[in-house]
Amino acid sequence: MPDSLTRLRGNILTPQGWIAGTLDFGALIGQIDGDLLEQEPSAASASGDYILPGFIDLHVHGGGGKDIMQGGSAVDTIAQLHARHGTTSMLATTMTAPLAELEIALTAIGLACRQHRPGGARLLGVHLEGPYLNPGKLGAQPDFAIEATLEQVDWLASFAPLKLITIAPEVDGHLELIRTLTTHGMLVQIGHTLGNYEDGVAALNHGAAGFTHLFNAMSGFHHREPGMAGAAMAHAEYAELIPDLLHVHPGAIRAALRAIPRLYCVTDATAAAGMPDGDYALGRQVVHKCAGGVRLADGTLAGSTLTMDQALRNLIAMGLDIAEASLRTSTYAADYLGIKERGRLKTGCFADILVFDRQFKLKHVYVEGEPIDLADA
Repeated sequence: MPDSLTRLRGNILTPQGWIAGTLDFGALIGQIDGDLLEQEPSAASASGDYILPGFIDLHVHGGGGKDIMQGGSAVDTIAQLHARHGTTSMLATTMTAPLAELEIALTAIGLACRQHRPGGARLLGVHLEGPYLNPGKLGAQPDFAIEATLEQVDWLASFAPLKLITIAPEVDGHLELIRTLTTHGMLVQIGHTLGNYEDGVAALNHGAAGFTHLFNAMSGFHHREPGMAGAAMAHAEYAELIPDLLHVHPGAIRAALRAIPRLYCVTDATAAAGMPDGDYALGRQVVHKCAGGVRLADGTLAGSTLTMDQALRNLIAMGLDIAEASLRTSTYAADYLGIKERGRLKTGCFADILVFDRQFKLKHVYVEGEPIDLADA
């Protein structure tokens, strides 16, 4: 093995299955050697650490006391906090705000995308969650929702790469814009919407690719009025979901797992992630962290304190096997963005690697081969 490579030994989750052996890597994954296991290694059936692909989080507002909308160095603090919990790449997610404030946030994100800082998750781009929402279904978003135009989206994209845009399809002009944005290569998600089932189906037919924090901030499912949640359950290939067990009941999570083939997990993390109880910023809002949740003064859930390592543990505690939990915290998000070099442990992919012990405590994180200091995790 060349001196420039690092070697890990354990139970390695590859696209072909579990391999008990070794993985060599620099910035990219090199050789993976060992024996293909006939079944998933469990605490009872095997020894050695679990080696998994790094988490990919497509919905992150903050962490470590900082909020994406603050601009400046806040994005670095957020990327570092989430890297210490296994997120190796992420989309910085905005809030509904005046355009001048969005420009400040996107300028900082764009710089971080171009100049990766050591010690943090790789910034892949932006999830623009607002301002193109239904003002009647803002949830914890400030009241600055507006109708979208292609010119405005293009202007925002001049500051940072917009990888994902949440849009309420029932707002005038949005349905046709979804088709236009899709032809321009942007991923559009349905969210913060009062639209019904038919609106959801129409948006999917116009090119919408997924749903933002499934079940939350959308019309719910009823057997005579399936709502936007019903459109997702009946037709979606992809949707994001917050598995903190506060935003969505485990029973609803199980139903979504059966209905949506590539359901993937996000944190929707706020500045309160990784911090003690207290008050924190979420865009222009002040939110309060208490008992593991984050809420506005009126009690509305306002993002989460979830980290992706805990998301994985929650899925496993619900009964998912490790391999499926990894798909839903890593691989499917990469596939959704059309990224083949992340979200899987395969020769030639980026060395975004996690090492867990037998109790699923995170031991090591590597971002493109760089070790992350977990001392404060």
